[in-house]
Amino acid sequence: MGSERRELMKALGARLRGLRTEAGLTGAVLAQRAGVGQPTVSKVENGRMVPSLDVLGRLLLALDLDESASREVRELLVAVEAAPDAIETNEVALFGGVLDDAVRSARLVQSFQCVVLPAMLQSAEYARHVFASAPYSTPEAVGRAVAARVERQSLLYEPGRESVFVLTEAVLRTWPGNPSLMLAQFDRMLAVESLSTVRLGVIPWRRAVPVMPRHGFTLCDRRAVVVEAFRGERVVDDSDEVAAYEETFRRFEEAAVFGREARELLVRVMREFKELEDSATR
Repeated sequence: MGSERRELMKALGARLRGLRTEAGLTGAVLAQRAGVGQPTVSKVENGRMVPSLDVLGRLLLALDLDESASREVRELLVAVEAAPDAIETNEVALFGGVLDDAVRSARLVQSFQCVVLPAMLQSAEYARHVFASAPYSTPEAVGRAVAARVERQSLLYEPGRESVFVLTEAVLRTWPGNPSLMLAQFDRMLAVESLSTVRLGVIPWRRAVPVMPRHGFTLCDRRAVVVEAFRGERVVDDSDEVAAYEETFRRFEEAAVFGREARELLVRVMREFKELEDSATR
């Protein structure tokens, strides 16, 4: 990251922290009022994260600032985003930054996947293979992307958020690396599935899909959808198109199994990977 951008991030964070202190609010109270996670407030105030425009708007509204103070903070964000960055500009699109930022500011996330596991469920090693397959990837860029993705996954544990994941059984059987990697990945999925903030569904291969899946997509608060492709991601916010994706997600969700049936399916496929691992070591 460029030094100018880093300093501007610190200035933005310090100004927000000062305004919060003047308002007599703790970070936890501000986070609750703004509808964001407390770690988000902490990272922004410490200059370790650039807030999205949506997140900044929520914070400013929660602080009940006058027009002059709000404009000052927004101008700081514009300066941060305009500052030169040592990371190549296409890195965000290629390495999941668009999706991760959209998920970060959403309270309801609905993700359908037909090839690759949802970003929020990926283990670090699985994510490394995903990013390494992107065009123009470098070890340094992949490392940054993996670290950012793992950090963002803490959102799954925040109260007040809901995440619904629907994937085809084919996703579970499309694997990189080796069986050991996938065994660790299944352990993570089983742990996440048990969270009260998460619903994980799988469409078994024995059940016909209601719509032929063309690509993965993630709905964020029913206001925007991130469409994933080989060469990056794009955000769609046209209301009619978002509504069409929402209806498509509903149909996939109805075809999926959840709860005990989903866990049994995960364990069954996991057992097959264990057999693959055992046969490879004989």
